[in-house]
Amino acid sequence: MRALSFVDKGIMQLDRALQTIVPRAAKSFRPSPATQHPEADMTPEEKRHAIGLMRINHTGEVCAQALYAGQAATAKLESVRQEMEHAADEEIDHLVWCEERLYELGSRPSLLTPLFYGASFAIGAGAGAISDKLSLGFVAATEDQVCVHLDKHMAALPAQDARSNAILAQMHVDEAKHKQMALDSGGYEFPEPVMKVMTLVSKVMTVSTYRI
Repeated sequence: MRALSFVDKGIMQLDRALQTIVPRAAKSFRPSPATQHPEADMTPEEKRHAIGLMRINHTGEVCAQALYAGQAATAKLESVRQEMEHAADEEIDHLVWCEERLYELGSRPSLLTPLFYGASFAIGAGAGAISDKLSLGFVAATEDQVCVHLDKHMAALPAQDARSNAILAQMHVDEAKHKQMALDSGGYEFPEPVMKVMTLVSKVMTVSTYRI
């Protein structure tokens, strides 16, 4: 198999971006965990809250796709690039599951997804350009933040919304695995002050995409 050229890689990055941003463009590798549960009756207020939470999680998966894509584009080691691409493939499942759930609930993904994709790609590419250790450390720190959000969202979902809860539960399993993969591969463990800054930044995404 021939080595990919700069143009080849650029086309692949564009394809991944379009699959991430364009509604219903991506296809999941695994069936949604939601299919194991029936739809529940919810009040309008409960449904709006479930929609807001799932929109946040969908946007988080958009950011994850962009982050991994940026890091894979600038990774120094081939093994790191492959790990980033494998993680991104699993994150595609999360993206599609959250998107499908939003449509089931009668809503749509956030209108801000292109903005968050671009910002996350730039962050991932920048981290990868500096060093693989930093890039992997950023993955571990990001996945740690995601797991915290998922825990909070599973607790905040309407109790009867088993379909959304099943999606978030499987996402939590996968995100924890990605975090451990990054650390096992030599990722840098960020100090507490950096983690606090990342938490503050993540609030910008969660607050803005809950309704928009």
